[in-house]
Order: sequence, then C-alpha cells, then structure tokens
Amino acid sequence: MSDATLEPTRNMARPVESSDLYRAVWRWHFYAGLFVLPFLVVLAATGALYLFRDEIDALVHADLKRVEAQAVQQLPPAAIVDAALAAYPGTALKYLPPASPAASAEVGIKADAGQKISVFVNPYDGQVLGELSDKGTVMWIVRRIHGLDYFGPIANGAIEIAGGWAILLVGTGIYLWWPRKRTGGVVTVRGTPKRRMFWRDLHAVTGLFVGFFITFLAVTGMPWSIVWGAKVNEWANGNNFGYPAGVRVAVPMSDEHLHHASPTPWSLEQARLPESVPQGAIPITLDQAVAVFDRLGLHAGYAVNIPSTPADVYTGSVYPDDLSQQRVVHLDQYSGQPLIDMSYADYGPLGRSLEWGINVHMGQEFGLANQLLMLGVCAGIVTLSISAAVMWWKRRPSGSLGVPPMPSDRRRFRGVIAILAIGGVIFPLVGASLLVMLVLDWLLNRRLARA
Repeated sequence: MSDATLEPTRNMARPVESSDLYRAVWRWHFYAGLFVLPFLVVLAATGALYLFRDEIDALVHADLKRVEAQAVQQLPPAAIVDAALAAYPGTALKYLPPASPAASAEVGIKADAGQKISVFVNPYDGQVLGELSDKGTVMWIVRRIHGLDYFGPIANGAIEIAGGWAILLVGTGIYLWWPRKRTGGVVTVRGTPKRRMFWRDLHAVTGLFVGFFITFLAVTGMPWSIVWGAKVNEWANGNNFGYPAGVRVAVPMSDEHLHHASPTPWSLEQARLPESVPQGAIPITLDQAVAVFDRLGLHAGYAVNIPSTPADVYTGSVYPDDLSQQRVVHLDQYSGQPLIDMSYADYGPLGRSLEWGINVHMGQEFGLANQLLMLGVCAGIVTLSISAAVMWWKRRPSGSLGVPPMPSDRRRFRGVIAILAIGGVIFPLVGASLLVMLVLDWLLNRRLARA
C-alpha cells in the first residue's frame, strides 16, 4: 500500500487523537475544579484580608494598640508587666515592648483560671487599656480560617490536597486554553454575560494571567501543610536540634520547641529551646534581659518570652517584613549571656528560598506593591471560580452533573492519569485523593453504562 493511500487515514486519525486527549484533560480539569474551587474562594477571600493584617488590626483594635506619644521616658518593662498582672492576676509569659512611640506595650499572661490572654498597657503611665484572648485579634481569626484551623486536622489535610490539585488545575487549564489556531478567547473576551462564550473566555483569559501566581501560592503555602510541609521541615531542619547547620548549639538543650512557645517562621518550627544552668546564681530581671536584647540590636517589634521555670531562658524573637532582620536570641536567665543567636542569614539555601517565597505569599517582601499584586491575584482567583461556576451551569445538561465526556480511546485517559500521578507522588495526600477520584469516576462510568 502506498503512502498516498495511507495519507487520508493519517489525517483522519490526528483530529480524533487530539479530541480524545482534549476530552481526557478536560475531564480531569473538571474534577480538579469541582474539588478545588470552593477552597480557592475561601483562601482568596481570607488571604486578601490577611495581606493588610497590620493595617486592619491597627484600625479594629486601635483602642488597645495605640497611645498618644509623649515626650517622657517610658516605664521599665517590669513595671509594665506588674501593672498588667495587677489588673489580670496570673503568670507573665511574654512581653512585647512598644514597636513605636505611639504603640502600647503587650503582656502575655496565663490567667489564674488557666486561659491565656494578651493585656495592653500604656507604656508612659502604666494604664491598662484592656485585654484580648491569646491570638484573639481579628486578623488571627482570619488567619485561622485561612488555614481551616478551626475545623481540625482533617480540614488541614483538605487544604493540602486543594493546594496540590490547584497546581494540576493550572496545568490542565493551560492545555485547554492553548489557542490551536483560534484567535478569540486567547487574550480577549468575546460576547456578553448572557452568552456562555463570554464566561468561557473570561475564565480562560483570567486563568492565563493568574495561573502562574496560583501555582506560586500553592507551592509556597505547602510548607505549612500538615503532612508534606511537616515532613519537608523535618528533613530540612530536623538535625542540629532544629537549627540550620552552622548555628552554635553546644549548650544544654530542652525537649521544648520554640514553635510551642510563640509563633515562628517555617524554618524554626523544629527548633528546640536551650536550658539555663542555675549553679546557685540569681536570675537577671526582665529589665536587664530587654536591655541585652536592645544592645544586641533586635529589630523593633520583637517579643520576649519570660522564663517560668529555673531551667527556662529569655527568648527574644522578631520576624519583620524585612527578612534580613529576622532573628532569634536565647539568653541564659542567670548570666544574661546569649546561648543561641541566629538570623535569616544562618538559614540554609532551602530555608532561605522557602522563607522568601512565604514572605512574598504573605505580601511582605516588596511593601505595598507586593500587597496590591497579591490582592489582584486574589480577585482573579474569585473571578476564575465564579466564571467556572456560571460556565458549568450554562453548559450542564438538565438533571446532570455535566461531567465532560470520556475519550473514545481510553489510553489517552490513562496517559493523563499517569502525568497527574507524578504530582501524587510528590504530594502524598494529593495522590490518595487521586485514587479516590479514580474510583468515583469508575463508579460514575458504570452507572452511565447501565443507564
């Protein structure tokens, strides 16, 4: 048989193969969107608010956080703590010096009833301005909703799965967007809101412009995930008592982690607290500890963890927007000498890269420009989700879920699954969810076949 005889067959086969591959990708894009989009809307809405956490907290809690700057010397730290304890009896756990002349001081207290609270004090006259529950600011609430912390570890795992599927959603979406000699709906939106084409183009064009950022946000959000993030953190920072290699830790170490005592960056979640050695010495005062931290040059806005047992240390920690100013210093509570002093420069390459990504993710790295960029991305994610829902509703047959058709050549479907499985290997929870989706898809096909 000649090549001329075979050529029509070849030309007929290519469109069929292309159509089958498109259907396979479309089907899994649909499944990914079905699972991910509700999470993306919640993440985008809460993330957009959290980008402006300092501004919103300062506005909502102005009566607690703001004071009138005065041309007099502020009270010593110990006097401020005593004023807070007089109003709210308990044990002082943490002290936050005023970050600016117009800011109040904050004292973390474990009340006699057992609950932890934050008490705000005017540093000029010792007036107690009020209290909030520990991590009880409006932005801490938004942050916990963002991570679904209110709903337990299962919901945290769902967030991790959603992050992995979001990456797969972007990959399949780019394939579906690819022009293939089409001119409309590539970077422009056709039609009017009454037509499905308008919503399809709006979805595709928005996805093109925010797809990279969705992938970036998913990847940089993964370090906080309950399974993948915890294991990677353990692998990256699990040695050397959780501190980066090269940091001096030749001191007695406790079994307590810094993360349990106060919020930490990702790279220090495994960091263990050193121990003070009494040796019959008299502990230094909080005033002396704060003076040491000031002398060491910790960035304004640092927090001081106050020792509560004879073996505890004073810990000064600060994680400002400027990554280079991140720092943690542990002081022996008797000698006042630094036991461990580390900063962002001490992190390893992986730690520095991930911390930089997290900083951009949170809108901190480039100031207002970073906040506005991520705000635009959040708006784009909401637009993607709404347009997907409207497009699906307009396309879906009455009384049906509207799952895209299975390709006639099942090998195309299996090929797409094999590619998706790579993401499942990298992110185990995503792999487990992929298996669940395969089972559900198989059951759906059986039901349709019987019908």
